[in-house]
Amino acid sequence: APVAQVGTNLTDLRLPRKVTVRELGGCMGPIWPSYYSECSALLFVVDASNPTQVSSSCIQLLSVLSAEPLASVPVLLLFNKIDLPCYMSLVEMKSLFRMQDIVSCATQPITMLETSARDGTGLAEVLQWLRTALKDPC
Repeated sequence: APVAQVGTNLTDLRLPRKVTVRELGGCMGPIWPSYYSECSALLFVVDASNPTQVSSSCIQLLSVLSAEPLASVPVLLLFNKIDLPCYMSLVEMKSLFRMQDIVSCATQPITMLETSARDGTGLAEVLQWLRTALKDPC
């Protein structure tokens, strides 16, 4: 079974230039602002199979989007775990998050994708979004 992220992990990607991705688990929300000044793009991952966490994820997302250092940083909102039978669809998640309202009020561009970290669904789209957001040639 997948384990919730509770620490900070660094991963280097080649897109084709080297990009460092810092993963901060949801429980580390109180320290997220200390990393905002280093952020060039933001991937915000939501567990689409866990309806009980939707409201806390939405509150965390609103906090991130309202942070001044992130006012123009492109955001990719990933609804993950779509490989599980109990996942909520993109339409359901958009409704629960009131994404239309969030996008209309946000200062930064927001893109939404469904993904499965387990089977790789959506991974190519995430990498392409990163290349575009970071202005890396393909």
